[in-house]
Amino acid sequence: MGALRYAFPRALRLLKTDEFSSVFSLRVSSSQGPFQVLARPNGLAHARLGLVVGKRTDKRAVVRNYLKRSAREAFRLHAAEFGGFDFVVRVRERYGRAAAMQNREILLALMKRAARRCAPS
Repeated sequence: MGALRYAFPRALRLLKTDEFSSVFSLRVSSSQGPFQVLARPNGLAHARLGLVVGKRTDKRAVVRNYLKRSAREAFRLHAAEFGGFDFVVRVRERYGRAAAMQNREILLALMKRAARRCAPS
């Protein structure tokens, strides 16, 4: 039995400005609750994620980092379902630990919706 891997490797992340810009320029988005999800096909076998949490969301870096961690974890656990897409998740308002599970479900539903909308017909 192999060890469980909890890593979020660089291959699953959007890192460069051009990668973010290409997702923003396609403009396929879905919004609900605290999230806006933008998506575009990436031509790869795996999905990639980029996160945007601005200071308007919360002044404290601790809170912004928590929001990024929770979104990243939801994506990491379900990344296999989204193969071939780049996602940029914008967190527009903060939420606490009490609403985290509900917001993760909202995030996954938004990602599925955005992927459906930009998938080639």
